[in-house]
Amino acid sequence: MECTDSTAVATFFAAEPLVVGGTVTLSDEAAHHIRVARVAVGDCIALRDGAGGAAVGTLVKVSRSSALVDVSETSEIPRPALIHLLAPVADRERMLWLAEKVVELGVTSWRPVIWRRSKSVSPRGEGPTFQAKVLARMTAALIQSGGGWLPDMFPEATVERAISAAPLGTRLLLTKDGEPIAGVPMHIPITIALGPEGGMEPAERDLFIGAAFLPVKLGSSTLRFETAGMAAVAIAAASQVTSRQSNV
Repeated sequence: MECTDSTAVATFFAAEPLVVGGTVTLSDEAAHHIRVARVAVGDCIALRDGAGGAAVGTLVKVSRSSALVDVSETSEIPRPALIHLLAPVADRERMLWLAEKVVELGVTSWRPVIWRRSKSVSPRGEGPTFQAKVLARMTAALIQSGGGWLPDMFPEATVERAISAAPLGTRLLLTKDGEPIAGVPMHIPITIALGPEGGMEPAERDLFIGAAFLPVKLGSSTLRFETAGMAAVAIAAASQVTSRQSNV
């Protein structure tokens, strides 16, 4: 049977270049999953590198610490619409949940923002160790969803730094009193700023408004930040799919 993406028995992340005829060494974690799932030597495996690269190949060796895959075919996965998320530094588990879901939706970048009320949260998600956990959760979500791109990840930033780093384009600030997001025309790149648990302070809101962020709301109820973030990214992504279809 020909080894193709549709015949692959499993998909794994590859940190090495994907080249036809080359051999990729998978991580010890991937090797563990291969053994648990009883993937056998000779089976067809799909690979993703998180930067648009995809490949299929044959599992040729597996041990406790690694697995080897001979690459037989490569392809490129187009990058989704450019959607940047300014996520609040907040509760660790809820941040990880949000990171997982927005990767499934194809978010382009992830920049945690230290709001004034972020500092009162415990345990909060910040620092290099937590960033590594975010990347691991994002990688797992990428593989499970069949996507091709991991988001660009940035360290924690102040409100001022996050604003200055936001690209020009559609800039949205999620608030309770904005206009409905569903009716807002969106043009890439899209940047979505998400406030912290307990809400943003007026001075912080003013900084975003002064930087041409449009206040928008998702509905009449107050949503948890992770729910709001996922919903806003989904709406933004859907708006770009609809835009492309209408231009065909």
